[in-house]
Amino acid sequence: MPARVIPVPGHTSDSVAYLIGDALFTGDSLFMPDGGTARCDFPGGDAATLYRSIQRLYALPGDTRVFVCHDYGPGGREPRCQTSIDEQKAGNIHIRNGVDEAQFVRMRTERDATLAMPTLILPSVQVNIRAGALPEPEANGTRYLKLPVDLL
Repeated sequence: MPARVIPVPGHTSDSVAYLIGDALFTGDSLFMPDGGTARCDFPGGDAATLYRSIQRLYALPGDTRVFVCHDYGPGGREPRCQTSIDEQKAGNIHIRNGVDEAQFVRMRTERDATLAMPTLILPSVQVNIRAGALPEPEANGTRYLKLPVDLL
């Protein structure tokens, strides 16, 4: 079965999607159409870059099945995991047909400024920047994630 890794930076600089056969696994770039797109205010994130990344995904055939990483069930809707490129292009609340890069960047930048820092972002970044490796154990044999007290 053919498989391809597609770079989709924007949410973070190292984001990727996987195209396996006719199934696209978008990671954190796209959510269900009524959920929109990932925030871009994480380290290495950039809204213009995310816009261009999603345009690469939108160039895939319209019937490509899209499997999202997160679905928060907006409005109380039952969570779902599958949509299609055509459904995304027609109905994504953040980036659908007719939304240009400047509009998307403005919306994403304004929206991201209102979002709270995710609860686990500080430990997550510490592990992510090490490509998933945990910190080395200290003298007592324990591994520690360090959190800046003034940010909590």
